[in-house]
Amino acid sequence: MIAVCPNPFRDLDCHITRDIIARLEAAGFTTCVCPLFLEEGAVTLPADMKATKLSSVAENCRMVVVVGGDGTILAAARQLHNTSVPILGVNLGTKGFMTTLEQDELDRIIPAVKGQMRLSRRMKLDVSVIRDGKQVLSDSALNDAVMHGYGDCIKMTVYCNGDRITQFSGDGIILSTPTGSTGYSMSAGGPIVEPDAENIIITPICPHVMGLRSFVLGPDSEVSVRMEKLHGRRAYLSLDGNSVLDLANEDIVLVKRSPNCTLMVDAGLRSFYEITYEKLR
Repeated sequence: MIAVCPNPFRDLDCHITRDIIARLEAAGFTTCVCPLFLEEGAVTLPADMKATKLSSVAENCRMVVVVGGDGTILAAARQLHNTSVPILGVNLGTKGFMTTLEQDELDRIIPAVKGQMRLSRRMKLDVSVIRDGKQVLSDSALNDAVMHGYGDCIKMTVYCNGDRITQFSGDGIILSTPTGSTGYSMSAGGPIVEPDAENIIITPICPHVMGLRSFVLGPDSEVSVRMEKLHGRRAYLSLDGNSVLDLANEDIVLVKRSPNCTLMVDAGLRSFYEITYEKLR
């Protein structure tokens, strides 16, 4: 089975989704439609399309075709959780660093489903929050884990394997994977890292320290961020753009490489360098 996951806010009336389904079924594949973001607005699927939740069919899928942008791929990856199903993205977004194909390249979908494309293994992060000595959250992220103030300047101390890296006040901090290096981390001044690499990238957000820059750590590093002196100030933890927890004073956020990864289909039509050059110029 092939799951086709449209973003109805991008693929209006699901025209591209219908085209993809027609191509797949003509090639003999069974399909299901697993839309994302329907609950976030008034946009709905066409009446003749039956919606299925991706998480309920993931284990039976050969591939997931995501029709949208990078945010849509992140939403699909979150629903897949740790199921090792390859994701192929069709770009309807603004940048589309994570997508495989553009709208005029849909003829490449059938070869991809038949295994004629490379799979890119994308590192994920395991994230946990320790509060008063107890774990209050355990989750994972494909792109990044962000600690950010609710409009307030917050103070953090950052450690790697128990050694202090830095302590600063600012808007927050981003811990990203190489996949996430072209997202929020890049916007905050962080480096661009090849998506197949395995690194943890630490990028401060508007730090009140002029000389503070990003750090690129090895894959076996364990990073801990202690929230310092929040008191009446509010902060939150966001994973892949989803706000998942309000943070408290002295909370410790632990981040390390996950033993699981996300599989992305690589069409081989353009190199990562060419994609980056075209999308950033």
